[in-house]
Amino acid sequence: MSRPADTAWDATRYDRQHAYITRYGLEVVDLLDPRPGERVLDVGCGTGHLTAEIAGRGAITLGIDASEEMIAEARRSHPALAFEVADAASFSTPAPFDAAFSSAALHWMKPPDAVAASIAGALKPGGRLVAEMGGHGNVLSFRAAIAAARAAEGLFADVERHVWFFPTVAEYTALLARHGLEITEARFFERPTPIDGGREGLKNWLETFAGSYFEDVDAAQRARISADVARRLERDRFRDGAWIADYVRLRFTARRTG
Repeated sequence: MSRPADTAWDATRYDRQHAYITRYGLEVVDLLDPRPGERVLDVGCGTGHLTAEIAGRGAITLGIDASEEMIAEARRSHPALAFEVADAASFSTPAPFDAAFSSAALHWMKPPDAVAASIAGALKPGGRLVAEMGGHGNVLSFRAAIAAARAAEGLFADVERHVWFFPTVAEYTALLARHGLEITEARFFERPTPIDGGREGLKNWLETFAGSYFEDVDAAQRARISADVARRLERDRFRDGAWIADYVRLRFTARRTG
């Protein structure tokens, strides 16, 4: 997973507290169906576990991520594979790839048009892009609870627009088409997702994925907002000892047309 390069990731915490993201990503690897000998670019590779899965099926891989912390962990965990620190909005390669892959990452990357252009430029004509990202309405209850908790603290700044990009199918189809990528299959679906960590799972999720909502607060406000979010969500989103994130996913395959 990648997010803006000026935002730090704790790679160890990411692997320890959010392993479910990699587990769900295996379904996207299956959709990619990597072939022995083909070159695959993993866009927003995070700590590289899905890159390694793709390589294990015979492909020649390169994982890129904007986070130096994530790439360092990927290199440590998978020293035989190639990883680079790179911004997906400006990445270029001298040799084109047969396929590009991305799981749970494209919604972090901005501007999305530049990301699509870079991916298209990295693919051979006819090359495919296989990806899953957050779709329109993703974690809506979490986002609403954070906004309400911030407002209760007198914080009304619109920070969400700087965080994620969760498109509709039509919006993303048009965006890719502008850069010579034609969607050949798309699935838009709700996937309620239990967060690892039991009662602490929501706090861990907020610290890892919602840091931009807390950049303008001090430690005491952060603690109050986090506790308030939990109170607002508990009745509907905490079940059987786990917080359930209301994930909405956009999973698609596309091909470079030119």
